[in-house]
Amino acid sequence: MRHPNGDKVFVTCDSDGHYVYKSFRNDADKGSIIDFVKNRKRLSLGAIRKELRPWIGQPPMAVHAFPPLHRTSKDRMKVHEAYARMKDASTGHPYLEKERALPGSVLALARFSGRVRIDARGNAVFPHFDADGLSGFELKNVGFTGFASGGSKALWLSHELPDDKRLVFCEAAIDALSYAVLFPDNHACFASIGGKPNPQQPELIRAAAARMPLDSEIVSAMDNDAAGVELAAVVKKAVALTGRLDLRFSVHEPFGFKDWNDQLRAKPQPFLPCRPDVPSVA
Repeated sequence: MRHPNGDKVFVTCDSDGHYVYKSFRNDADKGSIIDFVKNRKRLSLGAIRKELRPWIGQPPMAVHAFPPLHRTSKDRMKVHEAYARMKDASTGHPYLEKERALPGSVLALARFSGRVRIDARGNAVFPHFDADGLSGFELKNVGFTGFASGGSKALWLSHELPDDKRLVFCEAAIDALSYAVLFPDNHACFASIGGKPNPQQPELIRAAAARMPLDSEIVSAMDNDAAGVELAAVVKKAVALTGRLDLRFSVHEPFGFKDWNDQLRAKPQPFLPCRPDVPSVA
């Protein structure tokens, strides 16, 4: 929720059924609706009660009846607070560059701005988004894979641009970034599902495909194994469910390697990804 004066807060239903908020400007500005009013109007508890009374339909005035927020067992507030403390990795990421051979130039692309972060432990952080926004984030490092406490897996997404003609789905975000290096294309956007899909992800895949411009191509670029074949079938079905006959579906697998990052690390350095003069992949 945003106010014209610049105030911005995140509101959610906590696991105990009470609504809480968190300010994006001040980490100490959070809590219940009572804290919200107190921190903005500096009123006494009695005055706060008087201020809030109309919002439960009591005199002196009634207010519009807002629909209840969707209750979830996940803790989005916790996810947002943790994510807000992390830094954008567009200026570089030691693990991704040294261990995964991803050049800093691809991390600095506007296509991936804000889509890769680094936490206090040096982990690579890949945010997941659902229909309501940030739902969680993947964590990757040497010998370590994790997911945000209180979060839920959705889709990792690059930025989508109006002139995009290709949407590439990969199994992991690192594979999607690797694909972007191996096959430079200024008109391609990227997504990853983070492994075996949960029941909510096929609809998110369908929605992402449905957002693509006319005559776009949806590419399943999963790992070269049995699980990759199953994931490609999930993407193909989701594309069909868009009902759009103009969308083309194709499968692209690594040749001679399990995944795209393996293929990337086998190639000589350096790379020159996504230069403006590089044509799109046919």
